[in-house]
Amino acid sequence: MTSDERGIPTGSEPVEGTQFDFLSPRELGDTQLDTGYGDLLRDEDGRARVRLATADGQRRATLWLDEGYPYLMLFTGDSLPERARRRRGLGIEPMTCAPNALQSGEGLRILAPGESVATAWGIAPE
Repeated sequence: MTSDERGIPTGSEPVEGTQFDFLSPRELGDTQLDTGYGDLLRDEDGRARVRLATADGQRRATLWLDEGYPYLMLFTGDSLPERARRRRGLGIEPMTCAPNALQSGEGLRILAPGESVATAWGIAPE
């Protein structure tokens, strides 16, 4: 998802070939993320997966999310104030709607009284 100088989403564009392309495994490096992802690739079981590993490959984990989560938000913390713990990890947030959906309506699901939704996500250490 693209955003303006205030971080408000303005649209979307393909990530293939950009600094935000993690479709093939690679180091995060200096890439700064406060980025929404949509059009997630899914396996045969309908789950999208984010696979993470330490630089030496000794520790790995997979975050999986079902079809109830069509979006992800990834955040490296680079925009946090100096006194905050910056770049101590990677925040990954499964999202049921697009960033700023209350304004744009993109992916927003409105439930009638008595309706419910069940979704699932999880983390599998390896």
